[in-house]
Amino acid sequence: MAGAGAKTWSTGDVLTASDVNTYLMQQSIMVFATETTRDAALTSPSDGMFAYTTTTPADTLSYYNGAAWVAVDLAGDITGITTAANSSMAGGATSGTPSLTVDVNNTTSATATASDYVLIADTDDSNATKRALISDITALVPQGDLTGLTAGTNIDITSATGPVPTITLAIDAALATGADGSGVDVTFHSDTAGDYLLWDSSEEQLILEGTNSTTVLNVTDGDVIVADGTLDVSGVITATSGVSGNVTGTAATVTGAAQGAITSVGTLTALEVSGGLTLGSAAATAWTDANIVLAGQVFSG
Repeated sequence: MAGAGAKTWSTGDVLTASDVNTYLMQQSIMVFATETTRDAALTSPSDGMFAYTTTTPADTLSYYNGAAWVAVDLAGDITGITTAANSSMAGGATSGTPSLTVDVNNTTSATATASDYVLIADTDDSNATKRALISDITALVPQGDLTGLTAGTNIDITSATGPVPTITLAIDAALATGADGSGVDVTFHSDTAGDYLLWDSSEEQLILEGTNSTTVLNVTDGDVIVADGTLDVSGVITATSGVSGNVTGTAATVTGAAQGAITSVGTLTALEVSGGLTLGSAAATAWTDANIVLAGQVFSG
């Protein structure tokens, strides 16, 4: 019967008919001219028998699977192994022993997401190649102990608990720069290069740098008060609603609406008044060495 295994004979052993049928015939490859002659000779083939036909079909090795004869493809149909573009593989050959390797440079690029897989060498399984979710890999990154952010004064935070908070500057409360006795410069730039507003902490000055013939300070309503110190103007002061207080200079011109009172003008080389002039209680001798021009009339003390 088929599957009897192997047997070794010694000199003088008797070769029985059973030995021939089981060890020799059923476990050897028998050669026939055609399938017809094979089937006629082997009317009850055993499972696992091999037979070879030389003509019909030509040069064909077949085995019996318990129900039918099945041809074995001795030549095979692989003539070569090649690696296509973007196949993530490298190597191959058309003869000999081909070698294939994984090649990430022979792969198309993609934007990874948490549900994508990557290949890993599993050290827990003798470095066997396996796949792993990107989300599982990112979960291994230490997250630290930061659980949230709290916005302070003039700070706005979006997504304070993560995963990626956004912190922006939002000036909606009082703002202090520097500290008492230790100031810092603050600059506001304009849309014109070189024009700016600067608080110079070391010089203790507010500097407005503008462009000639343009308005750099425009007070549309309210008063400008100099409580202490001096307001020095190298150009002309034009006051459409009047000037009150002291005006000093070697050549001062006050233009605009009627002035209620000028209590002191300092030392002037000339004072031009387009209307009436009231000297108050000042004695005429107080105007010695000065000229008063009234609509072309000149009076001297």
